[in-house]
Amino acid sequence: MCSGSCAKCLGITLIPLAILCLLCNILLFFPGGSVADNNDHITDEVWYFGGIFGSGALMIFPALVFLGLKNNDCCGCCGNESCGKRFAMFTSIIFAAIGVVGAGYSCIISAVAIHRGPRCFNTAGAWTYPFLDGNYLSNNTMWEECVKPEGIVPWHLTLFSMLLIMGLVQVALCGFQAINGLIGTICGDCCGCGGSED
Repeated sequence: MCSGSCAKCLGITLIPLAILCLLCNILLFFPGGSVADNNDHITDEVWYFGGIFGSGALMIFPALVFLGLKNNDCCGCCGNESCGKRFAMFTSIIFAAIGVVGAGYSCIISAVAIHRGPRCFNTAGAWTYPFLDGNYLSNNTMWEECVKPEGIVPWHLTLFSMLLIMGLVQVALCGFQAINGLIGTICGDCCGCGGSED
């Protein structure tokens, strides 16, 4: 498979992942699926925009660059017909690094949020974080500490776990493209300038 075609496949995969991460982060602004009475009732990590910025908007740039690599026809520069494709593949390494940073940021925020647990109205009658040491993950009877919003713990866990998993997939895909881009930079696109167009 040509390095450009491989990059296009990665770009096609990254776009729906970025959209899903964006949606997950937006849903986290509605704790338990309901509108928060006060912004202070929303978990702090939601405001760090890991899914909106890191795995969402920032991931669109690498995805679009990867999509365009297959059709890059900058051939014949500098007396070498493949130098344009080599430069494009080199550029994709930089955008892959941006993707790794963005998705890595989202993963860190998600992991911290999962460990810390959600902010909720607890049995003591205060809005706080009752699960600060992460022990609620293996003991779901502790979830009863959160009185409201209703269903906040599974809501929090599900959405942040999805963000973490999708972020890890994005890191892997961007890391793979960095390797693919390095090979394309050194060896050129195996299809060459006269290769068949899909």
